[in-house]
Amino acid sequence: MWQKFELYIISIFLLFLLLFINKVPCCFGGACGFIGFKLLFTEHIVVVLSVFFMALAVIFYLRFNHQIIEGATNLPVQVTKIENCNYETITFLATYIIPLVSFDLDFNLDENRNLLMFFCVLFLIGWIYLKTNIFYTNPTLAILGFQVYKINTLKQEGIIVIVRGKVKTDNWLYCKHISDNIYYAKLK
Repeated sequence: MWQKFELYIISIFLLFLLLFINKVPCCFGGACGFIGFKLLFTEHIVVVLSVFFMALAVIFYLRFNHQIIEGATNLPVQVTKIENCNYETITFLATYIIPLVSFDLDFNLDENRNLLMFFCVLFLIGWIYLKTNIFYTNPTLAILGFQVYKINTLKQEGIIVIVRGKVKTDNWLYCKHISDNIYYAKLK
């Protein structure tokens, strides 16, 4: 379950990057300077939270990458049939990430509950994401060169693999189980 949660945080990295770009205070010219931590934490909490979640996503990605490199050590399996599932990543991006960026987070916490609603929606999406096992639809990993395939092997049918690079029929993969029929994989 923890691996699925980490993959969810990685998947919303782009959301927090877009929020950071949208909400970071900018100044141009010679009279610019750091606004101070007090003002940053009181009036620009979205920026602080965005940086926190982006850092968390980077840490989780490094763990994920290490798990693929070092953890996929099962005996290799040969791909007998393959179906590309990368279209599901675009569906996740268009359905969840883009609408969440449009939340109006310029708010006064006493008058408006936008930040609370934003995190409630994010929590509910994450819960659904984990419970339905669609955590492999990850736009951040897609940008970093990972592919999602539904494959058959000589022993199993319909397994989902997250792998860096292109996989073809007759390729051999080292796999590591994540959940149900979902695996990390690396090419042999």
